[in-house]
Amino acid sequence: MVALRKSTTADMPDTLVTSYLEMNSRAEFRPSYRSDPNVFIMLMEIVDLDFYRFLYGSVGKMWRWCDRLIMPEHELEAALNNPNVEVYVMYVSGVPAGYVELCVQEEGTEVAYFGLRPEFIGRGLSSHLLSWGIAQAWANGARRVFVHTCNLDHPNAMETYIKRGFRTYKTVEQPMPDRYL
Repeated sequence: MVALRKSTTADMPDTLVTSYLEMNSRAEFRPSYRSDPNVFIMLMEIVDLDFYRFLYGSVGKMWRWCDRLIMPEHELEAALNNPNVEVYVMYVSGVPAGYVELCVQEEGTEVAYFGLRPEFIGRGLSSHLLSWGIAQAWANGARRVFVHTCNLDHPNAMETYIKRGFRTYKTVEQPMPDRYL
């Protein structure tokens, strides 16, 4: 995640292209960590919906994330209180910089949400945070780690996932859903 992208309806693609990626063994994982005493990652142990919405909104606004913002409060609270969901927040010098959300499912552990707030993009933090999340998934006993990205995400998202060891197993194209327009 390097550059900021301002998008308008004029540059909105007509088609949503979603790529599904996976890692089927820890041996495929190629981590990239940043050694910086001012960067640390913590589990969000208590569900705080306002803080979560702040993270989701500030990380995803530029990429038109909306699902969790339009989700009814009781559904979001239930989703985050699910014992199979863990949200890890990255802090830089005490400031929340981004997060990675892992969701254990029958088919493996999904990197459900991942990203940085705009002011932290371009500092080499995304590879560190993603590596940390993947390592956590494997440490928690994942037999497979998977993620999806689309053509509305950061232009370097796919490259970042591939560099960490993910490989594409499916691509789906559909007309752009109204919620992104």
